[in-house]
Amino acid sequence: MIIIPLYNSLILPGTTIQLSRENLNSVNIPALRANDEVVLLLKRLNGRPGRFYPIGFSGSVVQVEDDGSVDIEILDRLNIEEVDLKNQTVASGIRAEISDVSKEESESRLNTLKRQMMTAISRFQNGGYMAAMYLAPLNSWNKLAVSVSPYMNTSNEEKYEIMSADSDSERIEIITRQIQEMLTLFEVAHEASEDANDDYQKLYRENAIKKQIDVLQKQLDDLHPEDKSQVQIFEEKIRKSGMNDLARKEADKVLRRLKSEGQDGHESGMLTDYLDFVTNLDWKKHRVGKIDLKKAQRILDRDHYGLKKVKKRMIEQLAVMSLSRKQSGSILLFVGAPGTGKTSIAQGIAEALDRDYVRISLGGVRDEADIRGHRRTYIGALPGRIMDGIKKSGSSNPVMVLDEIDKLSTSYNGDPASALLEVLDPEQNHAFTDHYMNVPYDLSNVMFICTANSMDTIPAPLLDRMEVIQFNGYTPLEKQAIAEKHLLGKAMEKNGLPKDRLTISSDAIQKIISEYTMESGVRGLKKRLDEVSRYAAVELVNDPETHIEVTEENLSDFIDQRPIHHESVKETKAAGIVTGLAWTAVGGEILFIETMLTKGKGGIRITGQLGDVMKESVQIAVSLVKKLYPDKASLFEENDLHVHVPAGATPKDGPSAGITLTTALASLVNDHPVSPDYAMTGEVSLRGQVMPIGGLPEKLMAAQRAGVKTVFIPKENEFDLREVAPEVLESLNIVPVREVTDVLNTVLN
Repeated sequence: MIIIPLYNSLILPGTTIQLSRENLNSVNIPALRANDEVVLLLKRLNGRPGRFYPIGFSGSVVQVEDDGSVDIEILDRLNIEEVDLKNQTVASGIRAEISDVSKEESESRLNTLKRQMMTAISRFQNGGYMAAMYLAPLNSWNKLAVSVSPYMNTSNEEKYEIMSADSDSERIEIITRQIQEMLTLFEVAHEASEDANDDYQKLYRENAIKKQIDVLQKQLDDLHPEDKSQVQIFEEKIRKSGMNDLARKEADKVLRRLKSEGQDGHESGMLTDYLDFVTNLDWKKHRVGKIDLKKAQRILDRDHYGLKKVKKRMIEQLAVMSLSRKQSGSILLFVGAPGTGKTSIAQGIAEALDRDYVRISLGGVRDEADIRGHRRTYIGALPGRIMDGIKKSGSSNPVMVLDEIDKLSTSYNGDPASALLEVLDPEQNHAFTDHYMNVPYDLSNVMFICTANSMDTIPAPLLDRMEVIQFNGYTPLEKQAIAEKHLLGKAMEKNGLPKDRLTISSDAIQKIISEYTMESGVRGLKKRLDEVSRYAAVELVNDPETHIEVTEENLSDFIDQRPIHHESVKETKAAGIVTGLAWTAVGGEILFIETMLTKGKGGIRITGQLGDVMKESVQIAVSLVKKLYPDKASLFEENDLHVHVPAGATPKDGPSAGITLTTALASLVNDHPVSPDYAMTGEVSLRGQVMPIGGLPEKLMAAQRAGVKTVFIPKENEFDLREVAPEVLESLNIVPVREVTDVLNTVLN
């Protein structure tokens, strides 16, 4: 069996076609012999390789002429399922023919049409005789259509319309209509209008004139492609765009307005911008191919050190997409401190899926129109950021990162977070309507990934639509591995340093991490390595043969910055001072709760820029200590209490200092110092129960860095210890507690 691709040809069962040797050579077909079986495939109009119509034909070689041309008898129509031209294989099945017109009716209508054709052709000299000689042997509709096709101005799609018709009645109607249009072309050319009052002839005439104009215009465009009008360009784009019906109607309406306005119309610019936007969108559905999970794992491991839990969840997401054959899955929300790899993980996913990547920054957005777009009634109207991102990506199924979603704000222009509800809801986003476009667009194929530093400011309805994936901060060991395996090489390449001209010792990198950065991520570490590389670049330009070696001792020569001060536990002990743990946007930190009683009348003074929640924790701690030590309650009535939390310039809030405040007050009233080896975190209730808190991994890393030996945590946070790095767990004695008395019995003996 030999596969023969054809273009712009009409073939039907029961007919015989002739292919010239030149045509066969143009598609690299080997020499054919009589009785060879062939499969004829029809190329699509765009001519891209490997793109064929889903209907083909089986045939048999009848005769090979002396000049190399081949006569092929067409046998059956085929449903084409898969084609491999390289190996000359095709998967197909016979497509059934439906006979729903009687033989008598078919012959009658065929003879009527042939007479009409002879009448039209007879207007030419000897036309009637020639028509009779040509049409007489054509005793079937298939033969008539195939024989007349070379003389008709029918497009590739119109030919395919005939070939795809399954029933006799449908095919007869299509052939009749196309031949009638051809005959009407004859009448238009010779101003023959005897049947002009007939409704069908009016329709045929109109279609024929339009087709005549299109043919002539196409010929002009082929001769002078640079002279195509803007309207013609948009017409062609709209036809090829694959828009849905509503979008096509809107685009056609705007195009008609542009035609009537002309290039000098006051609205022509707005209309042109709209058509340019909608025609450059990808409206087509993309099939879900097989997702290579091993490739995805390699990409994620290549670009990111650690983050095992995050990578595992990403692989699970891709596996679900592969099995469900859906372009997207859950809406993911990456939450973590800056520089922990949230955006770069999303880039890795896009690469693993072989899909376009687009990032939309939402930080500071406070206008609903930034999401939904402006209505075109406004001057300077623009589409929203979502649809603009779809256009820039060039596809309808990109991986779209909505960055800094926690930085959205509201104003009198509306709430952009509310507008995002439709975008991120799988039940609604298949028909998302941008105000600028005014037609629905399917966003269900887009894989949305949101990023945030904190969930506190994200509205609950929006947060409910997303699955939260926590990005914990890196440990010093992880940062050192990231610096040595990734950041240092990139910094040297960025600054033009050869690999063999700069060496940074492990101790120097460790010192950069501990003394020159204060973060959960690695952005600050990257900046410091860039700074070292720039210094080395100057040295290398001055002395091309030098080799720069950075050690712990000479590191300060390369970094023009004072070491960062990290809080560490104090060796001295004093009653009323206890070490607490806090979470910040750049990771964990320790803080000291300082309390003091001074002569007074029971007043409470709170300093250190504490928020309302933390002030309430002070009140709870006072009440709880009065209950636990009733004999000491008079101290709070006879003295003023002062609570201070350094550093005073940094705002602080949250309930997790409750256990620390209670312990500090208990230490104060009992005049019993608490060892600086102890640190604690947890919210406390009036009943003395220790309740769970967040940010435990970052807090424990801060405790390890500060030299703490024992950390008290809420019992309900034991599950979160799975996310803490092993080296942190090994260096700390972690004590889960349910009641505040469990802590007091230990630290106050």
